[in-house]
Amino acid sequence: MDSYEWIVEDGILCMVSPASEKHVPTAEQLYGFIFKQRGLPVPFASAPSPDTSLADLKFSRYPADVRLCTHLSEVCDEYKIRCCLVITHDEKRMEAPCRNLEFDHAVMDNCWYPFIHGAVDQIRKMLSDAGVAESAEYISLRQYASLISSDNAYDHLDDNVPDSINPANGGRQSGMIPIPPYFNGQLYPYQATGFRWLKLVSREDAGCILGDEMGLGKTIQVIALLCSETAERRGPSLVVAPVTLAENWRREVARFAPDLRTLIHLGATRTGFPTILEEFDVVITSYDTTVRDLSLFRMLNWNIVLLDEAQAIKNPDAKRTKTLKRIPRRVSIAVTGTPVENRLLDLWSISDFAFEGLLGTRPNFESEYGGQEIDSAERLERRVSPILLRRRLRDVASDLPEKIDIPQVLSLDDASSSEYERLRRDIEIKYGPHSSLVSLSRLRMFCTHPFLLKDHGGDPKCTPKYERLCELLEEVFYSGEKVLVFTSYTRMIDILGRDIQARFNVQTGFIDGRVEVGIRQSIVDRFTNEKDFSALILNPRAAGAGLNITAANHVIHYNLEWNPAIEDQASARAYRRGQTLPVTVHRLFYANTVDEVINDRIVRKRDIADKAVVGTSGQSNDIEDILKALRMTPMKG
Repeated sequence: MDSYEWIVEDGILCMVSPASEKHVPTAEQLYGFIFKQRGLPVPFASAPSPDTSLADLKFSRYPADVRLCTHLSEVCDEYKIRCCLVITHDEKRMEAPCRNLEFDHAVMDNCWYPFIHGAVDQIRKMLSDAGVAESAEYISLRQYASLISSDNAYDHLDDNVPDSINPANGGRQSGMIPIPPYFNGQLYPYQATGFRWLKLVSREDAGCILGDEMGLGKTIQVIALLCSETAERRGPSLVVAPVTLAENWRREVARFAPDLRTLIHLGATRTGFPTILEEFDVVITSYDTTVRDLSLFRMLNWNIVLLDEAQAIKNPDAKRTKTLKRIPRRVSIAVTGTPVENRLLDLWSISDFAFEGLLGTRPNFESEYGGQEIDSAERLERRVSPILLRRRLRDVASDLPEKIDIPQVLSLDDASSSEYERLRRDIEIKYGPHSSLVSLSRLRMFCTHPFLLKDHGGDPKCTPKYERLCELLEEVFYSGEKVLVFTSYTRMIDILGRDIQARFNVQTGFIDGRVEVGIRQSIVDRFTNEKDFSALILNPRAAGAGLNITAANHVIHYNLEWNPAIEDQASARAYRRGQTLPVTVHRLFYANTVDEVINDRIVRKRDIADKAVVGTSGQSNDIEDILKALRMTPMKG
């Protein structure tokens, strides 16, 4: 090169010397030269004027806006968080790497623009405070969280990561659904997105809160992650759940990941040796057991510690909360559909487990967010969004079937198991081979609620099934939605009606044989017109036909029916023409009891109906089901 010349390289106007050295003037120097007839300093004075040297290049008096931009990028079918600059002016937009912050101007669409004064300094400070090198293209989750919570984030950051995840914001719905090794199932697109997000969290030894609404398959996303972790030969993972859901977790893992080695660590026969736990890929235990066995759990370096129904640690002062935070782990995942139940401190406590330090210390948090709840929640949302993955049913409705069936397998506690066993033996002795479906009614009533067999004025939330019902209702009401609860026992309807209204401060109504047919529709109308979340409690025989109750998109069968047609007709009250959302149908039943026999019978009969079997002998399977129910016991061993 024989002389100085001006060039545009990577969006930057610079001068090249005869020795091929590049020099970049400041925006102030160029602006003064072009618009105020000031001379350029050395070495730029040795070059021709840039506006004559680059005849096609225009110069703008008005500055362009420069901001940081974060978004998810797919690299080898995995998510990474990309950070770059976005330069805009009117309708023009250009991306540039963060290393361009070395300069305070850019060329976009053949026009030179200075940057808004001070913007570059503010952005460089944000990156520095977050520990992000200006040469970095991808950033960690912790760095991303730091950028989001920066005081300058509102003015200088465009955060597009949530848009990449949430379909409601135009998020991606990739046709490439990754199926990890050991996983035996299919993922909906939004579930595949959730799985990839969990993988990003795991890859960075971080943590998160999986807060999808009920019915969206939080469990299946987690199981996919556990499969992927097992394929990568990481250590055992610990699933902590309410004791009533331990058997449900075991069955779900067996269904979607039958090759994973799974152990339920509960009861008097549980091991006390860490070497035994290390032999399994997934260990399932309860919150109370973690408190009792903390010294055992602390002997292992767990790969993932996952809390199901993580609102169980919403109280930071509770012993279980402090215990769980002491368990050694590489990754922390909190699964809850209700991350904030009563106060913002609930969210701090859960976040402190999932991503310690994200929301600061408890005193600082209470000082900053202890004022007006609504205002505090809005400010808190941005800070917690990097680790909270929450999709709503309406966001992904187009991906889902019209009806989502969720069988919820529960376990009786020890005392209830003993009482059930006593009832079972009494029936077996009294009826023996002459038993009928009717003779099992006391077992069915006990599985519905012990209060149906003996008067009791205590809290109905004393049984695992009722406790699970309350957890489901809490999540439904948290989402501002409505629910139908079906039970075939009049006394249970009365218990539910009184307790739900008092416990959740919601409007409740009921329809059973005591309600005249002529006024049933008016009860439905009141339920439909209720602006807030509410519950309607129904007998499936009295309200299982003729009524259209599409105001509810949640159905809970509190006790199952021998005849699947009765249950299906009841579910169809919400699942029918006029319903705009997928209907989530929960079916609660106890493992190893008459409840499970009824569930198996329903599944079997539906399978026959689906295959359109005709010409059968007409013989009933009642005898086989009765004998199975009389043999089945929840007693361990």
